[in-house]
Amino acid sequence: MAHILAIDTSSAWCSVALSLNDGKVAYRHEKVTSGASQLLLPWSEGLLDQSSLSLDEIDAIAIDIGPGAFTGVRLGVAVVQGLAIAQKLPVLPVASLDAIASQLVLTAHFQESNSRTFMVAIDARMNEVYWAPYQVREDEVPQRIGEISLSAPELVEFDSVEYLAGSAINEFGPRLLGSDNNCLPDARLNRRIGVDALGVLACAKQMWAQGLQQDVHLLEPLYVRNKVAFTAQERSQQHG
Repeated sequence: MAHILAIDTSSAWCSVALSLNDGKVAYRHEKVTSGASQLLLPWSEGLLDQSSLSLDEIDAIAIDIGPGAFTGVRLGVAVVQGLAIAQKLPVLPVASLDAIASQLVLTAHFQESNSRTFMVAIDARMNEVYWAPYQVREDEVPQRIGEISLSAPELVEFDSVEYLAGSAINEFGPRLLGSDNNCLPDARLNRRIGVDALGVLACAKQMWAQGLQQDVHLLEPLYVRNKVAFTAQERSQQHG
């Protein structure tokens, strides 16, 4: 089995996971208010030390490329670029919503729903939502249907979706759930699940098995939105 180091800094959490030969995973995942840039390398080195591995024994590095927190995504990508270039390692870029989807299907709540299609929708700030529908696949990570979209919560398209998960549920509430085309009961909602390195690793393992690793010089963040903040005038207009 390949040794893959997976990193996620796309949210308020700093998360690192390492796949081991016996199928087990070394993992660290903590919420950080700031300072992920000081934690990421020590945590990665710590997992390697605990597993009696060195960086030159790693086969590839996986990274959450977003969408997510602008600064966090750029931090993670920059760290992986440095590590991969230094060790001449390939990289495995994983979209944040794909990582969430890969973990969602493992939860008892989702499995009890017997859903075959679902949507991940996360808060994109600026009164918008990142969202994408997925199809369950046996013994594989879920398949995303199309590209990741960005829209106002009222414009999310729920066609044929049987289950909904992500931070957008709590953030936007009725604006997301109150639309006429979405009548999902609480038994088909997961309000708490978020992105972490375990999800990144799950996607990366499948990519590695399919030979989808890439040269680090091709690595870049996934920008679904070009505009990352409101101007002072726009903020003033929002608040009247």
